[in-house]
Amino acid sequence: MRFENKVGVVTGGSSGIGKEIAKRFVAEGGSVVIAARDQAKLDDAAQEIDASGEGVATFKGDIGLASTGPALIDAGESHFGGVDVLFNNAGVFQPKPFMDLDENDYDWFLDTILKGKFFTAQAAAKAMQKRGGGAIVQTGSMWALQAIGATPSAAYSAANAGVHAMVRNLAIELAPQNIRINAVAPAVVETPVYNTFLSDEDVAETLPTFNAFHPLGRNGQPHDVAEAALFFASDAASWVTGTVLPVDGGVTAGRQ
Repeated sequence: MRFENKVGVVTGGSSGIGKEIAKRFVAEGGSVVIAARDQAKLDDAAQEIDASGEGVATFKGDIGLASTGPALIDAGESHFGGVDVLFNNAGVFQPKPFMDLDENDYDWFLDTILKGKFFTAQAAAKAMQKRGGGAIVQTGSMWALQAIGATPSAAYSAANAGVHAMVRNLAIELAPQNIRINAVAPAVVETPVYNTFLSDEDVAETLPTFNAFHPLGRNGQPHDVAEAALFFASDAASWVTGTVLPVDGGVTAGRQ
């Protein structure tokens, strides 16, 4: 039981990668607070993660607001007595050409992806100091490492590049407090994020076309990324900090 008596917080925890992380964290002995903007989805996810309700709590909020992160960490301390692990997972994605991006688009990506992770990590680090240390796992992106012409994503990629830079900087700053920080950088993972800008029919038609984009021949699934994130959160990674790990089916290795 890798996470027995550990308390985790998962942003973007109502679906996709975040929900899978939360489910596995609780199954391995931990307790978790899942956060998202939709309470109905949070309630459904909580029931799936732990039907007893004992190991899971929910928090509704917009992570793009600087005040949300501290309030979320406070909820973790209130519900379960502290915070040991933060899975800074919440994000948004929508390909849009650079010449078409406006200030609202830019702010949407930067606020949700970068500002949200920054202030949530700051609040979590303060809570972890009380516990003698902890681990922060960011969800970054392959798009911050490599541009993909089929999915123009300048603002999204810039925001995630900031997330990756934050990992390296905070690894140095937080090491004296025994707080580790790492990131996973996924390629195409089949999650509901695509349904936020495509119809169900378009998702069913479009996503399979990306299988061959990955050298391993398939799109990622939430469990692929969750397993990497949980490794970073576990004691097995106790000598690993400041790392951005591509979880991308081989995309950043090169092309066949």
